[in-house]
Amino acid sequence: MPSNMSLFSVNAILILSTDDRSRILTKYYSAPHAPPGATDQPGANPYPSVKEQKAFEKGLLEKTNKQTSDVILYDGRVVVFKMEADVMLYVVGGAEENEIMLFGVVLALRDALAILLKNSTDKRTLIENYDLLSLTVDEIIDDGIILETDPVVVSSRVSKPPTQDIASVKNIDLSEQGLLNAWEFGKLKLAERMRQL
Repeated sequence: MPSNMSLFSVNAILILSTDDRSRILTKYYSAPHAPPGATDQPGANPYPSVKEQKAFEKGLLEKTNKQTSDVILYDGRVVVFKMEADVMLYVVGGAEENEIMLFGVVLALRDALAILLKNSTDKRTLIENYDLLSLTVDEIIDDGIILETDPVVVSSRVSKPPTQDIASVKNIDLSEQGLLNAWEFGKLKLAERMRQL
């Protein structure tokens, strides 16, 4: 029986540009049960500072730039990756993590972004739609724990508004009279606040 009975499985998700080697999105995770400051534990973040993270990312890009495989062991970590246009999508896990599970995460990320961005997963599109990118990553992984790997489910959660917000939007009167009523209400509230001062 394995000694590490935890749902924590992802150390980092990295989306890096291959053109200028810049960061588009990087998220490093630490297990909630790992002692702070310990970098040798399975769930501990081995790259606590930005300088160490950038050094790791630079080496990773150099190592994977001309690779034909999708899984490598780098710096004592299992790294799965996919190339999309001019960006690399990486999922980094501990050395004991299941490569197939991590590969499922990188495929879910790639496919969900393809659905949301209409098959235009390049640096410019990702930066312009950073909100969708960040929400997609958060829907797939939460604090290093894999939540969902079905790209259709992830993209539907990211692209539709919460149901409780839809009901409140339907009650807003956007006609000319409704806007005038809102203006008058705002004027009254401002006048009351001014009198209180």
